Amino acid sequence: MRTKLLTILSVSFVVLALHTGWKSFLGQSQEAQADGWLAREVTACDKRKTVTVEGARPDVPLSPEKARQVANLLQDLMRFCTEEVKARLTTQEEIFLSVNGLPYQRYVMGSPLPYLPIHGKPHSKREMQIWEAEYKKIMEEGNKLFHDPTLGKNGISCDMCHPNAANTHPETYPKFQTQLKTVALLRDMVNWCIENPLEGAKLADNDPKMKALETYILHQRKGVALEAGKH
Repeated sequence: MRTKLLTILSVSFVVLALHTGWKSFLGQSQEAQADGWLAREVTACDKRKTVTVEGARPDVPLSPEKARQVANLLQDLMRFCTEEVKARLTTQEEIFLSVNGLPYQRYVMGSPLPYLPIHGKPHSKREMQIWEAEYKKIMEEGNKLFHDPTLGKNGISCDMCHPNAANTHPETYPKFQTQLKTVALLRDMVNWCIENPLEGAKLADNDPKMKALETYILHQRKGVALEAGKH
């Protein structure tokens, strides 16, 4: 009986010692974590926006003020639907963003995304001149075609119904068109006009004439807000 009692006491002592030691280990681990660089990540529902809150313990809820600040930042970043954005909120209340894997740059809420120029350098003057010249060339080609009766076969040209591309509303496409009985792109309606009022042959999607016509029509509505689907 005495031997059995001693055995039970010994086992209890070992279990108690192990338990105490494990708790001590956990405490040291947490203290070591507190001494290191702390940060807590919060991810938006789209899984494409993440905010790293520097100085916040990952195992402790954010304060109400900090949580609201993070929520406001995520809501602001959700404006950029398709972008992968990683934000760093520093202990000095500064915000830095990495957009689509590019280096971090300072950011102010409500402003445009801080994209880096291509290859880390701004476009050269020559590149900008090419960009402007190529756009002007295709737009002017579209202007000619829009006023050219040979696009059809009956002498009618696009501008006779739509002077300066008026009443074409390219900003509202794609949308359902009753003439086509389906959701149409701008080029679908361009072809409908060529085949019907102009009695001509439709253009292929990759036809340079189609690109020129679309460019001219869109150019006439430059600055108008997009309203896809609007009737």
